[in-house]
Amino acid sequence: MAGEIRVSHVDLAAQYAEEREDLRRIFDRVMASGQLIGGPDVEGLEADLRAYLGVGQVVALNSGTDALAFALIALGIGAGDEVITPPNSFVASTAAVIEAGARPVFVDVLDDQNIDPGRIEAAISPRTRAIMPVHLTGRVAMMDEILAIAARHRLRVIEDAAQAIGSRHRGRFAGTIGDVGCFSAHPLKNLNAAGDGGFVATNDAALADQVRLLRNHGLADRNTVTRFGRVARMDALQAAILRYRLGRLDSIVERRRRNVAIYHETLNSNLVFVPPERPHEFIAHHTLVVQVDRRDALRGHLAGLGYGTAIHYPIPIHLQPAAASLGYRRGDFPVCERQAERILTLPIHPWVAEADIRGIARATNDFLGAG
Repeated sequence: MAGEIRVSHVDLAAQYAEEREDLRRIFDRVMASGQLIGGPDVEGLEADLRAYLGVGQVVALNSGTDALAFALIALGIGAGDEVITPPNSFVASTAAVIEAGARPVFVDVLDDQNIDPGRIEAAISPRTRAIMPVHLTGRVAMMDEILAIAARHRLRVIEDAAQAIGSRHRGRFAGTIGDVGCFSAHPLKNLNAAGDGGFVATNDAALADQVRLLRNHGLADRNTVTRFGRVARMDALQAAILRYRLGRLDSIVERRRRNVAIYHETLNSNLVFVPPERPHEFIAHHTLVVQVDRRDALRGHLAGLGYGTAIHYPIPIHLQPAAASLGYRRGDFPVCERQAERILTLPIHPWVAEADIRGIARATNDFLGAG
């Protein structure tokens, strides 16, 4: 792809320019306090997130991956168990299942890229312990159907809400619908730290207590280890930044939703498939992933015009070298595999100009229409 990229699909420098003075004050305050691990900022963030999400328990961690792994471990899921999940997520979803000692069992997806509930029951075995839907791109999976299946088979539901902070399903926030929700605060997320971060949200106090132990070496107090864990704490500086940015989250989401609406207005729906927002949904739009023919050629064309794009994700997890031992083959999940050849992520971050969005959309229409 030739040409200088003028419009990237992310722009963290623009975010910093907008927040610079506030972030400098936060940095000075936290560093001057000497409280860099735990303390009032971490506890305050957990309280703020409880209030925002409307849940009883939030545990701050150092990544969304640890949130997933610890949720599984805290639920007692491990060796010999199976967890049903889609194969088109970021690899962290499956890696967390492997880390817990369980086996991921993949199920194909719908046109909107989320797990297909109609295929879940066929994948359930006597070893199945949980369903882990991934709210990909910020769109909440079909939780009514998933919860009904889980209830029939007495399974746990772990929501991978890493991309879905602020999204809602029938008025309920992503990550608060199943047994536990797992969130990422990676720098590219809508609620983003200045490094890695994550948290779990649940109404299960016992589960939250186990996650607290797991994140801090299993220490019940300074000298008593009740179970073996590791260091997976969120540091105070990241917590302070996230508290500040949580106060801005609704505005950030609305700006992203506005940009997606412009694409909907401008893209030719006969050439570009953009999953619609259903009446019961509120999508926070971590990404806007469209589906097109001649994806790679279009991506090169847009790059030549200065428009950066991305692909989330070009190789499904079941086809990754690390997943070879799971025994899956190409053709096992045809919807997911077909989407992997067609998906393209367009810029929707809050700092992209409307003129550039319309320029990307029109260039896409022209290129595909001429093809």
